[in-house]
Amino acid sequence: MGYNRENFRRIREAYAVKYQAARERADRRLEEVWASVPGVREIDIELSRVGLEIMKAITAGGENITAMIAEVRKKNEKLQAKRGELLRAAGYPADYTDVKYECPACGDSGYVNGVMCECMRRELILAACESSGISELLREQNFDNFTLDYYSDNIKNYEIMENVLTKAYQFANGFSEAGSGNLLFMGGTGLGKTHLSSAVAKRVIERGFDVVYVSAQRLISDFERGRFGNSSNDGIRQVERYSECDLLIVDDLGAEVTNQFTVSCLYNVINTRLNLRKSMIISTNLNKKELESRYTERITSRIFGEFILLVFAGTDVRMQKLRQKYGK
Repeated sequence: MGYNRENFRRIREAYAVKYQAARERADRRLEEVWASVPGVREIDIELSRVGLEIMKAITAGGENITAMIAEVRKKNEKLQAKRGELLRAAGYPADYTDVKYECPACGDSGYVNGVMCECMRRELILAACESSGISELLREQNFDNFTLDYYSDNIKNYEIMENVLTKAYQFANGFSEAGSGNLLFMGGTGLGKTHLSSAVAKRVIERGFDVVYVSAQRLISDFERGRFGNSSNDGIRQVERYSECDLLIVDDLGAEVTNQFTVSCLYNVINTRLNLRKSMIISTNLNKKELESRYTERITSRIFGEFILLVFAGTDVRMQKLRQKYGK
């Protein structure tokens, strides 16, 4: 999976800190008990010896190994029971000196038997939502609340949007690093392009991939800061992510100021990602002729040749919602 490298590094470091902190807290509780509960320290020393006896029995092997291990374990259980009695008599829980991890499943290591723990996966997903650029949208717009009801007044529009939804859903659920192709969302304002873009982004992030969602205007702005030499390291890193992320979603293509520089930036991003076989989704309010008149043939040939075109149809959903809300 292609989790964002910076997020992965940061979260792995956080897990290492959590792991160490949990053990240090347990060590302090153990020192407290040793100082205040007579007999516990001696039992712990004896338990350490029992652990060594078990290891020696396993290493030695032989015909009586099962009986030997059973005898040593019985001794261990008796010592553990006595230790628990001493702690409870002193007003402590029997497990007071145990290491208390935030996640008992992985012991705050982030992995269970070499497989990423669900707790770490959740952390990475949350971080990915934040770094995608649309954390708020991801909470509000997804496949679960995208409804075709707003297109049901016209059977043709309904069928078109049913196909669009199906294609977007299949793209998101079948997404892979090996190359999942590209989508071009085309249609007027308020027809659901942003909603479905967010839905795809959310599902792809949940499946463990690095997604960047950016408006065409913001993308050009980031390149402009780099052009004039006043961008920060964070800004430079963001531009690099446009080429490196698993899925780049460029929203509202055509809303940016179009000139030689902006066209060059767009061509660079699109061409680089196509060469790297990294997927994109581009959404635009412009139609095919408008795109061809605004951008160079080098860009439009790549868009219409390498992207699956999904044309949105219907009546402005935002306006429909407003009419429903205010009864007009």
